Amino acid sequence: MSKEDNKWAVAHIFASYNDTIVHITDITGAETLSRVSGGMMVKADRNESSPHAAMQAAFQAAREAKDKGVYGIHIRVRAPGGHGPKTPGPGAQAAIRALSRAGLRVGIIDEVTPMPHDGTRKRGGRRGRRV
Repeated sequence: MSKEDNKWAVAHIFASYNDTIVHITDITGAETLSRVSGGMMVKADRNESSPHAAMQAAFQAAREAKDKGVYGIHIRVRAPGGHGPKTPGPGAQAAIRALSRAGLRVGIIDEVTPMPHDGTRKRGGRRGRRV
């Protein structure tokens, strides 16, 4: 196996409750190799964040990355965070599984959701969001 076959990349998975974005970059994060979202895979808006759309997006991104010579990936999972939801949406698990099934070697799986260090005030007012 030559050095060229042994190319690693980073898969940044952003999984919110509205969409799932799979963004594969080189190891430094400077150059984008592939970027696909769940909304590009399905027609209905309500299905953008579904595990099915996330799986399709991950397969598409993996295919594009493998064409560019990527052999293995490190995965960084991110939820909206800040003062939004701190847990990844339903597409995160499916996207990770699809990337490993697509024939890419999985290295490190990291959770990189931004946590607030007491920044701005959460929306909703004194009594919270009334539904």
